Amino acid sequence: MEEEIKAEFLKSGFTLDDEEEILKKCKTFCLNYSLQPSDLVSSWEVYYLNRQLEPVVKDEEMDGFLGHLQNEQVEAVAKKEPDLHMYSFKDVDMILDAEDEDTKEVIFGTPTDKSEKLQLDIHDSAHKMNGSIYSSGKISKLVTPFGKRSNKFVVKFNIDNLPTLETANGINYHDNLEDDIIKRIQHHKSCSLVVHRSGPEPGCRFMYDRIEDRFNALENRIRTHAVALVASRLYEEPMDPSVASQRSIFTVGMICCDGEGHLNDKSILLQSSVEHSGGQRVRLELNKLSHFSVFPGQVVGIKGHNPSGHCLIASELVDSVPLSIAADTNLPPAKKQALDEESQATSLSCAPAEITAIIAAGPFTTTDNLLFEPLKELLAYATRKCPQLLILLGPFIDSEHPEIKKGTVDLSFDEIFQLEVLRMLQDYLEHMGPNAQVVIIPSVRDANHDFVFPQPAFDLGSLDVRHQITSLQNPGIFEADEVKIGCCTVDILKHLSGEEMSRHSTDGTPSDRLSRLASHILSQRSFYPLYPTAEGVPLDFSLAPEALHISSVPDLLILPSDIKYFVKVLSLGGTSEGEEQMKKCVCINPGRLAKGEGGGTFVELKYQGSPDKMNASIIGI
Repeated sequence: MEEEIKAEFLKSGFTLDDEEEILKKCKTFCLNYSLQPSDLVSSWEVYYLNRQLEPVVKDEEMDGFLGHLQNEQVEAVAKKEPDLHMYSFKDVDMILDAEDEDTKEVIFGTPTDKSEKLQLDIHDSAHKMNGSIYSSGKISKLVTPFGKRSNKFVVKFNIDNLPTLETANGINYHDNLEDDIIKRIQHHKSCSLVVHRSGPEPGCRFMYDRIEDRFNALENRIRTHAVALVASRLYEEPMDPSVASQRSIFTVGMICCDGEGHLNDKSILLQSSVEHSGGQRVRLELNKLSHFSVFPGQVVGIKGHNPSGHCLIASELVDSVPLSIAADTNLPPAKKQALDEESQATSLSCAPAEITAIIAAGPFTTTDNLLFEPLKELLAYATRKCPQLLILLGPFIDSEHPEIKKGTVDLSFDEIFQLEVLRMLQDYLEHMGPNAQVVIIPSVRDANHDFVFPQPAFDLGSLDVRHQITSLQNPGIFEADEVKIGCCTVDILKHLSGEEMSRHSTDGTPSDRLSRLASHILSQRSFYPLYPTAEGVPLDFSLAPEALHISSVPDLLILPSDIKYFVKVLSLGGTSEGEEQMKKCVCINPGRLAKGEGGGTFVELKYQGSPDKMNASIIGI
């Protein structure tokens, strides 16, 4: 058999360093695991490619190769018998940890003081959740930089509009030890979820968008905006801005850049609709405006005049439409009337909605390993706080992670997602009971999912608790106890910040840039109004029109970004037929749960019907 093994190695282009010793070990591997020489060499090729070794088989690699073979055997058996667990050398640490825990319990003895006992219970439960409940066979005694961090669960920012924090159920949300114990054992009110599905479904075709799809999507945005502005009865019918005229006109179009660089005073163009100008572009001059904020792809209304036919001089810029008008422009009259009656009845009969949620965005593991320690810590925290909703936004299996980019992992991306992420969530839900809910939203950075935007939801397959895990499209909108929540994992805030051109008012009014960037999403009624898109955003216009559209302003808007974390209350107003309207929306950027080799941030939210009755905390993991 040794000669056959040697021949297979040579046939595959490998040379043997210590031939006699290597062949002896390889023969033992074949006998122990019932492998043919060809199968053994095929496994070596996978091991060699994953670790980027030289084409020389060395004796010091045999121990690592043995571990690789054992993993393959375990995976093969697991596929045939999913309920069976095969023990290997990786389970030694888990057994030792269990022995250490038993020893500690004996040493601790029985506390005599009540407070000591409460503290001990919480410590033990958190330790067990980090150790045994949330375990996928990768427990190790290795101390990582994340594990050595200090200042855990520190509140970095807080909006507190609930001074007493007393809910209708009589639960006091101030943190104390007794509450932590009580909340773990009491029955919690479940949260009803309604998902607004308007995007692509799992398995959809993409990368088939045509130039016609792009043209129609952009043209429809301009047309819809124009119809809404005219319907407000504040503006006249749009006219062709490229025609020379001494009198003031009103027009609607999309901001474009004359060139490939960023916008500046000399490069702003306005592209009007095909209906009004044949899609022609004209240079736009904004020097007469005291303040403005524009970016490529933004649809605006412009009042001004074009004396020469080559440059439209703006005297007023309208970058949003009245709230009620924006939601109704695409609805037939009968449906519009029915919705109005329904909303009035709902507002009169329903009490203010109340939800509690923990919101976190990926990456969920640090860059030095794939142990998903931040996710384990987050779930342990959630078991103590007992939120109705746990909202997790991708990336889960980050394509930018060093080990994923190098391809040095032994498992497929889907297997990592199933074994690490979904198994932890399943354990969390089984621990919390049937009233707990988890919402997950994918990212274009997820290595195990379709690289397209908009993105279909994750296919959860035959997960045992899939009725408690709601998989949303990206972007996605859902309602939790009638609180409307919009989510998008593409970093639109960062992209807008790099393309926006603005001028601040000279009257000394302070300008909040983050609020202004977030407001653009709502004013444009689109989760991604920027065009052309930023590099790396695989926008498919054949899927985009209905999936990216925001029909009405949500109560909560979650936009994870590499920009610094924040919670902002946005006020959007408009005038329709002489009536002032105002709508408030809470925009949340929870930051990233993992940053480099350390921890990041997440958000804990208690929302009671409006931003005026809300407690939102940004917490460092």
